[in-house]
Amino acid sequence: MLYIGIDLGTSAVKLLLMGGNGKIHNIVTKEYPLSFPHPGWSEQHPEDWYEQTLAGIEELLSAVDRSQVAGISFGGQMHGLVILDEQDQVIRPAILWNDGRSQEECDYLNQVIGKESLSEYTANIAFAGFTAPKLLWVKNKEPEHFARIKKIMLPKDYLAYRLTGIHCSDVSDASGMLLMDVKNRRWSKEMCDICGITEAMLPRLYESDETVGTVIPALAAKLDIPASVRVAAGAGDNAAAAVGTGTVGEGRCNISLGTSGTVFISSRQFGVDENNALHAFAHADGNYHLMGCMLSAASCNKWWMEDILGTKEYEREEKAITGLGENHVYFLPYLMGERSPHNNPDARGVFIGMSLDTKRPEMHLAVLEGVAFALRDSLEVARSLGIVIESTRICGGGAKSALWKKIIANILNLKVEVIANEEGPALGGAMLAAVACGEYDDVSEAAEKIVKVVDTIEPESELTAKYEERYRKFKEIYPLCRLLFDKLKEK
Repeated sequence: MLYIGIDLGTSAVKLLLMGGNGKIHNIVTKEYPLSFPHPGWSEQHPEDWYEQTLAGIEELLSAVDRSQVAGISFGGQMHGLVILDEQDQVIRPAILWNDGRSQEECDYLNQVIGKESLSEYTANIAFAGFTAPKLLWVKNKEPEHFARIKKIMLPKDYLAYRLTGIHCSDVSDASGMLLMDVKNRRWSKEMCDICGITEAMLPRLYESDETVGTVIPALAAKLDIPASVRVAAGAGDNAAAAVGTGTVGEGRCNISLGTSGTVFISSRQFGVDENNALHAFAHADGNYHLMGCMLSAASCNKWWMEDILGTKEYEREEKAITGLGENHVYFLPYLMGERSPHNNPDARGVFIGMSLDTKRPEMHLAVLEGVAFALRDSLEVARSLGIVIESTRICGGGAKSALWKKIIANILNLKVEVIANEEGPALGGAMLAAVACGEYDDVSEAAEKIVKVVDTIEPESELTAKYEERYRKFKEIYPLCRLLFDKLKEK
């Protein structure tokens, strides 16, 4: 049988077709626009997601027997606010995960409601990217829209609704809304009251590998697939990527180098760090995970290459880079603000340490190193909890760079395991669909049989020592810049 994994990303939807044995038959990507109506805002039209997903499915299945399609599931950009009216029509453009407009609402939640109460209700504190602050922003700034809300959804769940007619969400994605009691895997009554909504306005919660329904018959006929095709709830992009890299069970780590960057640590036990610097979420394998998330990762490299240098020759530019561990230039990768561990939407990108002999390769290297240093910030929080991590798997567009993987291995002092298929959320989505259809007994079995490690990048002791010294210096830059970020915002 065949299974479709849909990775609803920030700039494009990526669709993957997988056989029951884990073989990937086809991959299709369809782009859609991203809007920045005001500085720090980020929006998209949900209809664009749906239209490009349908176009992608058509292309994905163009050369296969469509009668063999058995299941569909998702990995999706997290935290986005999609609000529907009584007729299930979208009320306003979706407010995305990297949108920073809700700082006032975050301050209200963290300072008035209180971080301790939020952590008790949801296992997390408020970040500007989370859904609940966005919901409060709509309530405060667009009351006419808030009054029309009948359903509150996440991006990938809107796709599931359009495919099945069912309002649903999964526990991993819903964990990032600040509306869910993560420990008990249910909606939080307290947070509903705080946000002025009812639980009926939220979709039903499912585990990630649970079937929520089948494809609407008319849509199945249009796509020429069986009406019996199951749609599984799916997962947030990072949890889906973790499934796709085999990061399930106890004490596994995955680093994602996508538009955003994450350090993802799976656990069978629920746990929260003292300062809520890491997110404590439900995992797609039925357990839990801790996650540090930076808002700009591979997007920093894309910005540097395409917007600043005006080139897409990534490999050629990297070949000019030398002197790992000896660069005098530092880069703070906070182009869209930052989440873990600083929780500061007003933070911005900074280059420091340039001199008249600084060349293009040193600037480029600083960008790659800056992202790796910021990932280590989150890893250090996990280590402070006594969590021992010796190796990590890696996925995302940035993981295609051999140089970047080497830098990460040495800055984080971890073995970096490269897997055969670095398709992240799309592969994880297909695997969840296969589990939902009974191809595998559970997510752990699917991961064990499908995910294969093909290479390991070992940290080098001499280079690791050099980067240890540079990381200590990197850590001193953000605290010194924080007041400047506040002043820049005031202007």
